[in-house]
Amino acid sequence: MANKVLVAGASGLVGRAAIEHFSALGWDVVGVSRRLPDDLDGDAQLISVDLMDRDACERAFGAMHDVTHLAYAALYEKPGLFAGWRERDQMDTNLAMLANLFEPLEHAAAGLRHVSLLQGTKAYGAHFKPIGVPARERWPRDAHENFYWLQEDFLRERQLGKAWSWTVVRPQIVFGHAVGAPMNPIAAVGVYAAIRRELGLPLSYPGGPPVVMEAADSRIVARMLAWAATEPACGNQIFNVANGDVFVWPYVWPAIARCFDMDTGRPEPMFLAEEMPKYEAVWQDLVARHGLRRHTIRELVGDSFHYVDGIGGTGRERAPPPAIVSTIKARQMGFHDCIDTEDMFAYWFDRLRALKILPPL
Repeated sequence: MANKVLVAGASGLVGRAAIEHFSALGWDVVGVSRRLPDDLDGDAQLISVDLMDRDACERAFGAMHDVTHLAYAALYEKPGLFAGWRERDQMDTNLAMLANLFEPLEHAAAGLRHVSLLQGTKAYGAHFKPIGVPARERWPRDAHENFYWLQEDFLRERQLGKAWSWTVVRPQIVFGHAVGAPMNPIAAVGVYAAIRRELGLPLSYPGGPPVVMEAADSRIVARMLAWAATEPACGNQIFNVANGDVFVWPYVWPAIARCFDMDTGRPEPMFLAEEMPKYEAVWQDLVARHGLRRHTIRELVGDSFHYVDGIGGTGRERAPPPAIVSTIKARQMGFHDCIDTEDMFAYWFDRLRALKILPPL
């Protein structure tokens, strides 16, 4: 049977990248999300389904008899982002979304071979406490409530006695492109830089104290999803994934400024989520003058200013503890891809300019 992958969360950072990568590999690709993406590279069938609509899911996925692989990257986040991470109703919603898709799909797709499930560093408790460094997949499950555990246990129970296998992929902070995504640092920083440049201001660093971090380019996450889908040894395994280097916001900031042909200036700590909406008129002038895609700041960035404020340590006097993961397990099993994080920033800002989402230099 030919490889046919269903990518759930097609409008998100990882979903978009997965569709483009699987398409480039020659796979038959179906992308599903409530809001359909545009400007995708590659050939894919896109369908709009609300994963909380059980009847719609039955109709859509119950007819997908020839799907062989599922890459599940769909996600529900509450407005404001951080508060919802520990709220039970958000966890239950994310479990229901997976179940609504998977139950009719598994019944229909007799040739299903593999399911990839996306998690992240919240699996180690990084969203509410210091974690061991580097975090390793072989550690016992961290004892906190998380929709990751609900979804993972759902798949583990469904998989017993079945021919298909699963793989959990845990990326670090994901960077890429997706309009309106709630955790998209590229869009947040890009809009901040474009507005500062328009106002004739330097690209001053807006964040807090230095924090050592890791990035995961959405392209490298997509490559891992394809690797896990085709490598038998990945069955029923968990893998961290990151670019392969580390970064610190104030130290990488000059490289980001060069992407916009700007000086860095002196640091100006601010909460982007509070300050940037004030510049909607400036942004709309940029949109009109350069013929950019007609998004408001909110439509383009979503809650990502909140996210950048959080991971940048804005408002803190001391750096928060690092949340670094080990990627040794994946390397030892054959996944050796890496991306230089400074090159990653340059790639994505260039791509958003090419897509007429950010203004030209």
